[in-house]
Amino acid sequence: MEFDELQKIWDSQTHEPLWAINEQALQKRVLAKKAQVDHITNFSELITIVVNAGAGSFVFGLNFFKSPANPWLYLMAVWMVITALYVLVGRLRRLKGISTFHRTLLDELNHAVVTATYQVRLSQLMRWNIVPIGVLVLLGIWQGEKSIWLAVGILVFLTLTYFAGGWEHRIYVAKKRELEALQQKLEQA
Repeated sequence: MEFDELQKIWDSQTHEPLWAINEQALQKRVLAKKAQVDHITNFSELITIVVNAGAGSFVFGLNFFKSPANPWLYLMAVWMVITALYVLVGRLRRLKGISTFHRTLLDELNHAVVTATYQVRLSQLMRWNIVPIGVLVLLGIWQGEKSIWLAVGILVFLTLTYFAGGWEHRIYVAKKRELEALQQKLEQA
């Protein structure tokens, strides 16, 4: 059979051109990816806000009722609460910016890319946030004259947490690149 004959048979059976983009499938894929990025970002923001505000308040409360108080732990508590407030402000700005996107397929994809970019930045920031918290914890242990093994254990834990944060960050970067590639293909088509 000739190619033209195959194309005619295809067109008559499916009522679709042979080389057409299935727009419904593309829209479904874009909306699924957007929903996934939104879900991950919302969860990351909320967990960061709750954990930092809760841990900062807890450390502040424990240190307040302890005699003598450890200034490094006060500083760490303040740092954690400021981190929670920073992420909260970022979340509010991000949610306010959602209204600037229309509901076309390209705008949905652009929104997903913007949200993925925000998630990548947030994950990188929280990864680097381990460093000042770790330093403040170790200074608090040193000030409180705790066991050296406690300091070593916490240092090992924070190092593993830093590397796990890098692994997580690379996942977000890969998802962002995938969305950008899809965006580029859509803009070219």
